[in-house]
Amino acid sequence: MTESPVKRLSGRGRFISFEGGEGSGKSTQIKKLKERLDAAKLRNIVTREPGGSPGAEIIRHLVLSGMGKLLGPDAETLLFAAARDDHVRTVIQPALAQGSWVLCDRFSDSTRAYQGRLGRVPPALLNAMQRVTIGDLEPDLTFILDVPVEIGLKRAAARRGSAAPDRFEAEDVKFHHELRDAYREIAAAEPERCVLIDASADANTVASSVWAALRDRFFVSTPANEASPA
Repeated sequence: MTESPVKRLSGRGRFISFEGGEGSGKSTQIKKLKERLDAAKLRNIVTREPGGSPGAEIIRHLVLSGMGKLLGPDAETLLFAAARDDHVRTVIQPALAQGSWVLCDRFSDSTRAYQGRLGRVPPALLNAMQRVTIGDLEPDLTFILDVPVEIGLKRAAARRGSAAPDRFEAEDVKFHHELRDAYREIAAAEPERCVLIDASADANTVASSVWAALRDRFFVSTPANEASPA
């Protein structure tokens, strides 16, 4: 019997998060990765933060409308924590327990970057909220899509068309440069979990880089005459 090219993993699924600034292409890359996993017959779900569950989606609306900014960074962090708690309990943990791969558009690194680095929320508060909401849960692999600020903002503007920018898209250029720096620092600090991907190339090239990194992490090499997920 030919051994599966998938590494011998536990029954738990795999948790993959995508991070990056505005216009970095997270949604596009998640869609392309889902197509790859579907082709490899690996059960998966796609979700997002803030949001991903009914309760969290309500909070998402409040945050992106600007309500969180009006309340201040500490209160905004609490809103994100409440949304994440609901999301993890009702969507992420059940999916992982059932053996599904979870592809998540943003997770706790976003809180570290946006509220921690840019909102100057004290690390003690961030750590406390993480213990309450996710405990020791963290992504098995995090893709940080890195793109120059000017390119990302141009993409974001093209994506929304005539719609008004949301709470974070509306921030000034300095904010977005600091955000990019924050994400790059996270990638450098946790190389075992995070992979920094140059997202300035075309979507298919970026998708190839994402798949190569995931394949190297989770799939064993196979003899040349055997098929493997492509």
